[in-house]
Parts: sequence; C-alpha cells; structure tokens
Amino acid sequence: MAQTVNKDMLIGEIITIDPGNAAILMSHGMHCPGCPSAQGETLEEAAQVHGMDVDTLISDINGYLAKKEA
Repeated sequence: MAQTVNKDMLIGEIITIDPGNAAILMSHGMHCPGCPSAQGETLEEAAQVHGMDVDTLISDINGYLAKKEA
C-alpha cells in the first residue's frame, strides 16, 4: 500500500517520502522544497502562504505515489 500525504505533514517529510514530490510542489509554483522553512512548515501552511488549494496538492501528490506503487 502506498504511503499517503496529508495537509498536516511537513514539506520536508513529504519530500523524504519520495523526492519526486518536490517536482510536484514546484510544478504548482511552490519553490520551497529547498527553503529552510520547508523543514518546519506543513503542507497546509505552505499552501496558504502561496495562495494554493491544499486539497489539489494532496490529490496530485497522493496520485503520484499511488501510481508508483501500481
């Protein structure tokens, strides 16, 4: 079973799960994977700062992770 991501997870944790998640975040305009705040900021917090829909991010990341497991 693929690991899933939720809005309360830290950006750094999401990237640790799969480094490919950084590309998904960047494709949405969130260029913070290399930012020091990524280690202490949740996906929801980062989405708010960048004016993004956290549910869309979660859906895209979890879809990517599920495809890797298939």
